[in-house]
Amino acid sequence: AQAVIRHFRNQKKYKAIIIAGHSEGSLIGMVAARREKADGFISLAGAGSPIDVVIEGQIERQAPALLEATRQAFARLRQGDTVNISNPALLSLFRPSVQPYMISWLKYNPQTEIRQLQVPTLIINGTKDLQVLVPEAELLKKAKPEASLILIENMNHVLKDIPGGLAENRQSYTNPDLPV
Repeated sequence: AQAVIRHFRNQKKYKAIIIAGHSEGSLIGMVAARREKADGFISLAGAGSPIDVVIEGQIERQAPALLEATRQAFARLRQGDTVNISNPALLSLFRPSVQPYMISWLKYNPQTEIRQLQVPTLIINGTKDLQVLVPEAELLKKAKPEASLILIENMNHVLKDIPGGLAENRQSYTNPDLPV
């Protein structure tokens, strides 16, 4: 992300470089925007809590029986240790190939990162986002009060309009015919 900012800045044909990051990319964008002195930042469905808090909340809402094992795995990862996962339901989340990345991700707190940005900041979240709930966007706004916060009614995590309920929301993730 930092190399992309440098690439476009070095072309010297843009008046401003504004970084937009979606979901996990919001945190990556915050860090890159700060380090490379971007001119602005947009968070799209970006979490305001550290990733372990976000994922534990998702597990608690969607598969509460897995919550304790998830907490134990994150406790080890926060210490910099990898974990052996025997529960097949958690293997995709904590597969060995992803654990070093998770360890590095856990070092960042989005509230701390957004607070350090010295550029105009826009925070956007949807009211039907199942993965990054509205309170997460509100945490970012609280950490950076001068930022603008826009909540888009009925928008879900994949930026689609969901006038209906949960089933429609879940189906939208795999329906490429729905407009963004």
